[in-house]
Amino acid sequence: MVETDIMDWSLCERDFIRKVDIDTERINSIKVKALQRLKRARKTKVDLENVSFVVEDYYEVIKELLIAYLLKNGLRSKNHQCLISYFYRKNSNYESEAFLISQISFFRNRLEYYGEDIPMEFYRKNIKEFEKIIKIILDLL
Repeated sequence: MVETDIMDWSLCERDFIRKVDIDTERINSIKVKALQRLKRARKTKVDLENVSFVVEDYYEVIKELLIAYLLKNGLRSKNHQCLISYFYRKNSNYESEAFLISQISFFRNRLEYYGEDIPMEFYRKNIKEFEKIIKIILDLL
């Protein structure tokens, strides 16, 4: 079973979010690094041995761009799930994208903490959506 629930924003606000000054230089730096990671992910010839790491790279790109998105709005999160929650709260028209980000996060956490592979089928089925989500967030920035 894949967990795809999005964390409740009120919990995020209460426990994990704080207001910060908007730092344009930092936002741009995060964006540059995310795009460098994206370039690497796109160049990688995906096979069964590395698919988990490529998906992890896509997740990291999305996560970093979401960090920049929160910073642009004067917020910082101590919890990755709250990045997704904020994105969904502010862009409810991107519900399916928010739930896919949550699904990528689930697979990435299973890889990170349990050493479980991310299925090739998940990558193949969703790679175009990963790219679409990245474009959406870049447009928001």
